[in-house]
Amino acid sequence: MRPGKLCGLAVVLALAATACGGSGGGAEGTDQGASGRGGSGYPVQIADCKGARTTFRSAPHKIVTSNAAALEILLRLGAGDRVIGTGFPPGKGALPGALDAQARKVPVLGKHIIPKEKLLGSGADLYIDSFASMNTMGGAGDAPTAEEFRAAGIGHIYLASTACAPMAEKPQRDLSGVEGDIRRLGAVTGTSRRAGELVAGMRAKLAAVHKAVGEVPQDKRPTYFYFDYDAGTKQPVAVCRKQVANAVIGQAGARNVFDDCDADFKPVSWEDVVAKNPDWIQLAVHNRGDAAANAKAYDEAADFLKSFPATKGLTAVRRGHFLRIGAERTTIAGVGNADTVEEIAHTLHPARFKAAR
Repeated sequence: MRPGKLCGLAVVLALAATACGGSGGGAEGTDQGASGRGGSGYPVQIADCKGARTTFRSAPHKIVTSNAAALEILLRLGAGDRVIGTGFPPGKGALPGALDAQARKVPVLGKHIIPKEKLLGSGADLYIDSFASMNTMGGAGDAPTAEEFRAAGIGHIYLASTACAPMAEKPQRDLSGVEGDIRRLGAVTGTSRRAGELVAGMRAKLAAVHKAVGEVPQDKRPTYFYFDYDAGTKQPVAVCRKQVANAVIGQAGARNVFDDCDADFKPVSWEDVVAKNPDWIQLAVHNRGDAAANAKAYDEAADFLKSFPATKGLTAVRRGHFLRIGAERTTIAGVGNADTVEEIAHTLHPARFKAAR
């Protein structure tokens, strides 16, 4: 993986070290486990997408997350006991095992976007934003200003792989940006050792995939369309080359049919999708909090493509080449991105994995 893909957009500085993804580049704040509150790894600086820096002289005690992405990373880091609230909470069963039970205990400050007044009055000392492009609160006048965050004593940082992606100069081809997010949150919360373990686990899975499919030439790789069913069926929304999903698809040995789109997301037309004629289609739905409801949504997405005049003749639709993989595991940063790479690769290239055994 190439280091530094998002350096200059979101950088962790712990003393003289940097953490911009890539091998061996992590800022090593002192790891004091789930209850780490400071240590020799501080001060730590985090730069936002435009370069403005926030300095942490000790680990934050009260954290609010804008959505389930940052919440899950913090839970996996062992810093979940410090999360006092979240927006866009994960659906029931969206997280594996004990993580799901822990997530259920986190107060929900907003089922969707957290209201400005509730966020500023939450008592948080850190707010982690997953999508700067959402203008934080969903309206030009509703997002707290930098001055309001400072007045409330709230540090404000971003997940770079998603928030900074739209303004990045380069596309996302690997998961170094996601690795950087995990390492940065590890440095801020004093759980760098655990962050390193999470990144190592992701890399082990990706290495196995690369061994099996890495030598497949680009022009021989199957084409792939990420169908965001919940974005609506009147006009599809493509994941483009700057989105995390583009890296997930490429790492799995496939070709995102909208890799030529220089953005993170972009509304397209069904005529555009038909012209691409993908070999495989991911039926991406957001977790409904219930297995039966999720299954129903996947069925509805497949039925739409099979019955819609513009799409029923597509190669993937005629062959039933559908993957039922949740939107969250594909488009937002997290350890689960590596799991999605595995699932896509094993589905598209089963013979190569059998040969590698």
